[in-house]
Amino acid sequence: MALAALVNTVVSLLLALLVFRVSTWACLLCFTTYSERIQICKMFVGGSGSKTKACEKTLELSFNSLQSLEIDYDQRNYVHDTFLQMGYSLQEMATAKWTHREAFHEAAVKMKVFISQLKKAHTCIPPCGVQELTRRFICNGCYSLICKLPLNCPIQDVIVNPGDQAMFSCVVDFQLPKEQISYSWKFAKVRTQDMSYFHDLPLAQGFVARVRPVKYSHRGTYSCMIKHDLRPLARLYFFLNVTGPAPPGESKLQIAFREVVRWARTKPEVMEPWKPSVVELLASPWTWTWEDLCELAAIVAVVSATLTVLVWMFCRWYCSGP
Repeated sequence: MALAALVNTVVSLLLALLVFRVSTWACLLCFTTYSERIQICKMFVGGSGSKTKACEKTLELSFNSLQSLEIDYDQRNYVHDTFLQMGYSLQEMATAKWTHREAFHEAAVKMKVFISQLKKAHTCIPPCGVQELTRRFICNGCYSLICKLPLNCPIQDVIVNPGDQAMFSCVVDFQLPKEQISYSWKFAKVRTQDMSYFHDLPLAQGFVARVRPVKYSHRGTYSCMIKHDLRPLARLYFFLNVTGPAPPGESKLQIAFREVVRWARTKPEVMEPWKPSVVELLASPWTWTWEDLCELAAIVAVVSATLTVLVWMFCRWYCSGP
């Protein structure tokens, strides 16, 4: 048992030393390959195996000061290009007969100055949200990291009197991407953040939702989800608490409105056919139909025949006089 415990302790220490060693030069590993580092050392010390390994060790230790640097995630390509350019510069130094120790130290100092002048990552803004702009690249491990904040924001209380307007703004303190942002709203009758109690509000669109006039039945939790290209960024909650007496005249207004709705349902509006008179047809010729034209032609024919008969009778009477 004692031997097993001793072996476990030794293994743990070896692993810890290995992790510590890796962390001291992980920044160099993130942006250069093993073959690139070996090629640089061969330019300085030749092709000897032992000398090349010692040179590589010196190169790693020279960049030990970069182990704790954090880089804005969007800047990592610039850093990669700078490390690539550093390789060319070291080759030129080897041609100019620099010693590898002096050349590596000079390159590490310049690299640290360059990285320190890069744009910094955005700081985390609590209390919630997936803040993608805070993503930073960790040299000590070659991985990226963003703020470890929950997706759900705390519930905000909104107190409104009946009959007034309630407005909810789905706005966060951290910066959102400029494109492909969408908002969706849900409602629950109770104060909760459990999404199983919520149902969709399809009529609510955009980052602002409002309820007017507020009724006691509107009391509950309103939730807004912010998404970027279908990826959730934050979920906000607003608890609407309807308090106070109803405004004067509200009950009578509601009763009148229900009566109008009830009357509209029992007596639906019916479209009646239009039956214009002759005068209306003459005033609106663009509304004539074939039936109207036939009817008008018949009237004109009757009037013409009547006038003809009257004129003939008048002429006959006049000519038969003494």
